[in-house]
Amino acid sequence: MINKSAIGSGGRWADLSRRIASTLVLLGIGVLLAVAQGLWLRLGMAVISAITFWELAAMTGWKYPARHVTLFGRSRPVALAAIAGVAQAVALTSFGSWAWLALLAPILAGLPGAAKRDRGTYAIFGIAILLVAYGLVGFRESFGLHFVLWLMGVIIISDTAGYFFGRILGGPKFWPALSPKKTWSGTIAGWIGACILGVLLWLTGWGDAALIWVSPLVCFAGQMGDIAESWLKRRAGVKDSSNLIPGHGGFMDRFDAVTGAVLATMLIGLLTRLPVVN
Repeated sequence: MINKSAIGSGGRWADLSRRIASTLVLLGIGVLLAVAQGLWLRLGMAVISAITFWELAAMTGWKYPARHVTLFGRSRPVALAAIAGVAQAVALTSFGSWAWLALLAPILAGLPGAAKRDRGTYAIFGIAILLVAYGLVGFRESFGLHFVLWLMGVIIISDTAGYFFGRILGGPKFWPALSPKKTWSGTIAGWIGACILGVLLWLTGWGDAALIWVSPLVCFAGQMGDIAESWLKRRAGVKDSSNLIPGHGGFMDRFDAVTGAVLATMLIGLLTRLPVVN
């Protein structure tokens, strides 16, 4: 049954601009991965890692109060951002060697300065941020551009279908304590949308049948990435990860689903064969 109150209700559609911003950021990543290669691709992902790491450090109270998440104020753990960026660049420019251990540098450097209660949180989220950039470059160069575009497509379809069907159909909340607006109807719509994408790619010869089950699984992981970041922001007492994107929050707000999806894809690749996307 359609929730008629959702139609024309400005409150329920108030964050539509944020969804559009998320889509644009994802498309920007796709463009970066499409046109940039070699050193430029690696440096671009290193910069993104540095920015998101800065936001993480601020939210986990790294030597400053968590509520002051501003770029030019006193509460800016730019030292960790710089370390993270350099570590990511070293790991990516030495792909295939033990240089990936450089990713541990910002984790070890930041643990002593993080708020005591958030040290585990800082380490887990920090590793996730660095692994995502590492994984995206690996996917681009080992599996090709179409594989990355499929991955981004799953996230975009999940987010779009989840948003509109969740607002229109309404119903029980998926995890109200962490994400008050996310509904079961929207969550399931994301799974179905991702599955349809997998079926279409398979039927048109753009990918193999594994996409049919891998796509909704990656979609679910992306949704969990969104939930995880919501939990982090609630724990830090902030609405957005930063104000770097005026009116739309920060980079972590736009990359949360990407983080979950990429990590899940990397795990699937360790356990079994990843789907082929032509």
